[in-house]
Amino acid sequence: MAVPFRKVSKTRKRLRRTHFKLTVTGLTTCTNCGALIQSHKVCPKCGFYKGKDVMTVAVEEKTKEKPKRSLRRKEKITKEAKAAPKKAAPAAKKVVTKQKTGE
Repeated sequence: MAVPFRKVSKTRKRLRRTHFKLTVTGLTTCTNCGALIQSHKVCPKCGFYKGKDVMTVAVEEKTKEKPKRSLRRKEKITKEAKAAPKKAAPAAKKVVTKQKTGE
C-alpha cells in the first residue's frame, strides 16, 4: 500500500476539495402557476407543460391536524377543571401549642 511522503496540510487539502461540490439542477418557473420545477418536466402543482394542460392534478383537501399530545392533555385537564364543581376550602386546623411557664 502506498504511504504519503509528507502530511497534506489543511490548506492544500481544502484547495483540492474546492471542486468537489454539488451542482444545482436546472430549475425553471412554471409558466402557469410560477412554481419552481425541473426543466422539461410536467409541473406537479398544476399539470401544465409548455403552456398546455397535459394532466389533471387532484386537489388535496386539507385535513384538520390533531394538536400535539401534550396540548390535547392540557385541553382535557382544563375542560375537566371547568366542568367539575369547586370544592370548598378545608377549614383551617387549630394548632394548640403548650406555653412554657416560668415556674
